Amino acid sequence: MKRLIVSFFVILAGVFVVDRIGGLLMGWVNRHTSDITAPKIKYLVNDVDEEVLFMGTSRCNFHYVPSIISDSLGMSVYNGGIDASDNIFAHYWVLNQVLSHHTPKMICLEVMDNDYVIQSTPFNTISFFAPYYGCNERADSIFRLAGTHWAYEVSHLYRYNAKAVSNLAGLLVNRQSNEDHGYLPGPKPARFPEVLEYDETRTDVDSLKLAYLRKFILLCEDRDIRLVFMVSPRYSQVGMDKYDVLKAVATEHGIPFFDYYTRGLFLDHPEYFKDVAHLWDKGARVYSAIFAHDLKEWLEKAL
Repeated sequence: MKRLIVSFFVILAGVFVVDRIGGLLMGWVNRHTSDITAPKIKYLVNDVDEEVLFMGTSRCNFHYVPSIISDSLGMSVYNGGIDASDNIFAHYWVLNQVLSHHTPKMICLEVMDNDYVIQSTPFNTISFFAPYYGCNERADSIFRLAGTHWAYEVSHLYRYNAKAVSNLAGLLVNRQSNEDHGYLPGPKPARFPEVLEYDETRTDVDSLKLAYLRKFILLCEDRDIRLVFMVSPRYSQVGMDKYDVLKAVATEHGIPFFDYYTRGLFLDHPEYFKDVAHLWDKGARVYSAIFAHDLKEWLEKAL
């Protein structure tokens, strides 16, 4: 019995050592990889200092060209859109990390229906941010909300599980070679979208998501950060009520809402899209010029 107990503790100690050493090794990989997401998250957490910060998912990542927008506004711009970050819970995590060391003059948040509708797994991609568990208490609240904090507390190696393969591949293949202040150009597709489908308006509302959207807004208000909501073009038809829920929240807080989707921008230009949800680089550059003009016009009127 004594031998069994000793063996148990030896195995437990071995697992602990392997976990901590593995966590250190994957931490090094995460800091040095050139995959799509890790360098951007590291920059947002530690170094971002631009005056204007764009936030959102892949539609933000691929649609806003900082050099074009910066030239128009006369301010420094960083595209902090994170591929597959999914919804407001991820954006709230990013915002808290940024505000721990920097206060932008303006935040432009690309919104989508995932920011208010009910999802079966709303915290599915929060694991992308697990390498930074323990760095910011307010950001960590998202892990507690998701119920995953205990796993990251116990295992340092598990924190790197979600993006381990991508991080390792990023040591061999540089996915950041064409990066422009966070913007990653979408490649020209082999075929452009051909079928114009109808995007149904979702009426189911997740009250917790709206609560966190308001928390996001209040954090910006507390720091006197100008906040802008926008929806970039998509190759689908949609009803004018598509974003009424989000527009109501924006109106409630006096936030401008630039909606290029329901008005059908670029539906006559399928050659701007790499798929129904994303523009490729050519379309992104045309759109960025349009958005930059509209944003500058709004800023001049708001002064």
